[in-house]
Amino acid sequence: MIIAQISANETWPLRQKVMWPDKPIDYVKIPGDEQAAHYGLLVKNRLVSIISLFHKNHEIQFRKFATLATEQGKGYGSYLLSGVLKENTTEDTTTIWCNARIDKIAFYEKFGLLPTQKTFNKGGIKYVIMKKDLT
Repeated sequence: MIIAQISANETWPLRQKVMWPDKPIDYVKIPGDEQAAHYGLLVKNRLVSIISLFHKNHEIQFRKFATLATEQGKGYGSYLLSGVLKENTTEDTTTIWCNARIDKIAFYEKFGLLPTQKTFNKGGIKYVIMKKDLT
């Protein structure tokens, strides 16, 4: 397994396939994609998991974290998330956060993120903002 930095456009097909297969590719592109740091987990030279990190004001927001359905449950997503957060968290980082699908709360809690009171809906899916305070 190899964690590699990839381009924004390399994330889009996997984002679409996993997160929004019924939407056009433009639906998974987000403002700031070109300035974000994107990472992929390659298993036998095949991209199986992706994540995008957005750094702002000493905070890291990770977004569009996705693993191919056929590869879920094998620890690939956990390996990728752990690796990129370890590599990108500096002593200046105060917070790590994400918009988590409600059904993924337990997964993110394993990484020390806690649900906040802030929730929202997008595309008929309910999300909660989860945070980990590093101060």
